[in-house]
Amino acid sequence: MTHPLARRILRGDVRAAARLMRDLDDGILPAAAALRELHARAGRAHVIGITGPPGSGKSTLADALVEAARRKKLSVGVVAVDPTSPISGGAVLGDRIRMQRHAADKKVFIRSLATRGSLGGLSRAVFDTVTVLDAMGKDVIFIETAGVGQDGVKVAGAAHTVLVVMAPGMGDDIQALKAGVLEIGDIYVVNKCEREDCERLVRDLRSALGSRKSQDGWERPVLKTDAVSGRGVPEVAALIARHRQFLSRGAAWERRSQAMAKTAFMELLEAGIRERVGEKLAHEKACRRLLEDLASRRTDPYSAARRALKEMFG
Repeated sequence: MTHPLARRILRGDVRAAARLMRDLDDGILPAAAALRELHARAGRAHVIGITGPPGSGKSTLADALVEAARRKKLSVGVVAVDPTSPISGGAVLGDRIRMQRHAADKKVFIRSLATRGSLGGLSRAVFDTVTVLDAMGKDVIFIETAGVGQDGVKVAGAAHTVLVVMAPGMGDDIQALKAGVLEIGDIYVVNKCEREDCERLVRDLRSALGSRKSQDGWERPVLKTDAVSGRGVPEVAALIARHRQFLSRGAAWERRSQAMAKTAFMELLEAGIRERVGEKLAHEKACRRLLEDLASRRTDPYSAARRALKEMFG
């Protein structure tokens, strides 16, 4: 281990980790050298994705699950993904504010990240941050998605265990059932269960899931919680632990780890392609001429895209 930041992070140095995460998020090239060294020392943490519609109480539930993990003396990392501000480019409503009660706990590291225009809502920095947290010795790492766009689906490729959080009475119950969430979840949580229409949503979810198991053969449960009061949170925490045990008994843990590596690779590849295309469009005469042809309708978007791809990648 030759990189000074990497050495400090492996010793659990929080300041070094925060600095590297910031540099990785900002795309500072020298930071990649430290990440490369840390990558070989990661792969032990249980990564848990938490997704669901905005307003379902994901942050409150994540906060309660952090507390439950700390009661078990586990070291915890949190990656909170928030929508990108169109003005500053930073994270909106960062979870550093929502989880301040854990700020003094040296065994909890919370990092709030913006989506930064990522096609799936999970930016490259999310995967980099998970690697850093994993290498520094976190036992469990929670990824809380922004709950918009396709990030809820993409998190299935970024975590070992996926929690889908919903809440009754939001007017999006049926829509959520159609949005692919029935394929990605390992544990389904109906939060804010004090509401009177909670039981209906629980029945709808259980009916929609039916007897279908996950690809690994896991029977996907539906639980009720009130994250504010803590009701049902211990049961969710216990199921998360049980799911890890289930994955570890066979080859499922390895398969999910491989899927996570593939998702991180594809995100890096997509980001690199977008960057390269953007540079060419801005600086090369042929690309600028192509945009002019497109704007004047001398060509169509599909033909223009094919021409650009052929010129750039052969």
